[in-house]
Amino acid sequence: MNVKEAISKRRAYRSLEPVEITSELIRDLAECAQLTASCFNNQPWRYVFVYDPKVLREMHAALSSGNEWARNASMIIVVLGRKEDDCIIRDRFYYQFDIGMATSAIILRATELGLVAHPIAGYSPKKTREVLGIPENVDVITLVIVGKHSDKIDPVLSEKQVEAEKERPVRKNIDEFVYINRYIER
Repeated sequence: MNVKEAISKRRAYRSLEPVEITSELIRDLAECAQLTASCFNNQPWRYVFVYDPKVLREMHAALSSGNEWARNASMIIVVLGRKEDDCIIRDRFYYQFDIGMATSAIILRATELGLVAHPIAGYSPKKTREVLGIPENVDVITLVIVGKHSDKIDPVLSEKQVEAEKERPVRKNIDEFVYINRYIER
């Protein structure tokens, strides 16, 4: 599978079935993050790969309602960073951009390996910190829910989520977000 295929196949599926998580898989995903670009090669990303069943159950308390489906995850990757660990040029903070690129590499590699790696915004950073011992000065940026896609629709999904399982949600037309040579308000 080439990069374009991985981008095309990547989906935010919510119906998951278990998959074996190994130290080799974690290392493989981490190596993909390790190789991504960052401002002055600062590499500000930090990840907690949670796959121990007991710790996964503790992490369920951090999930927002609507994300009950994530309880079927085989692993949750907690994405962390601090703005001080990357370039700060005047009013520009690069750490979230650089961490986003590294996380995207993890997600695309997981896709290539036949996994679902679904980043979510519906979680409590405070509860995540409590469960994992993350200090206040470290930002909990997102959680990436990892499992294997199941053809069987998870019964906890809302009607809208079920529709998104069946068919890829409509993407914006390229003309809606691409500008040539100049930005023109639309």
